[in-house]
Amino acid sequence: MSDAGLRAEFLRSARARFTELKKLGDRALERMDDVDLQYAPDPESNSPAVIVQHVAGNMISRWTDFLTTDGEKPDRNRDGEFVPGNAGKDELRARWEVGWKRVFDAVGALTPADLDRSVLIRGESLSVMDAIHRQLTHYGQHVGQLVYIAKHRKWRTWESLTLPRKR
Repeated sequence: MSDAGLRAEFLRSARARFTELKKLGDRALERMDDVDLQYAPDPESNSPAVIVQHVAGNMISRWTDFLTTDGEKPDRNRDGEFVPGNAGKDELRARWEVGWKRVFDAVGALTPADLDRSVLIRGESLSVMDAIHRQLTHYGQHVGQLVYIAKHRKWRTWESLTLPRKR
């Protein structure tokens, strides 16, 4: 495969992986009610509501003007994302959707040539490819947390979100 082909394939793959993560997170969130969304397994763990607040805040910050400004925007209140609130499912889902739209708009606009560029995240220079990998990893960790808590809360009626185990 040519260099141009590899670059195009990387972007296609990244878009597909982001789409899969969103769908998995969507399915986990669909399974939870307002009580489940506020549940934290222990005082040091985050509830699904806090996880959604944090992920959406990160997405909005990182992907707004992705190629031209530092991904840690001055108006982001990262610490505030970890404060439990009283947001209901509809409000949390709306914020989740805003965050994901920002991701898909930014990644969808990237061209293979953009992979040669550098971006800043908290003043650290990263290649566009590395920044994409970094965010895929970050969002994957948090979507996994959402799935784990959803399964924990709904274990009696749980149906697999992916491939069920063979029994």
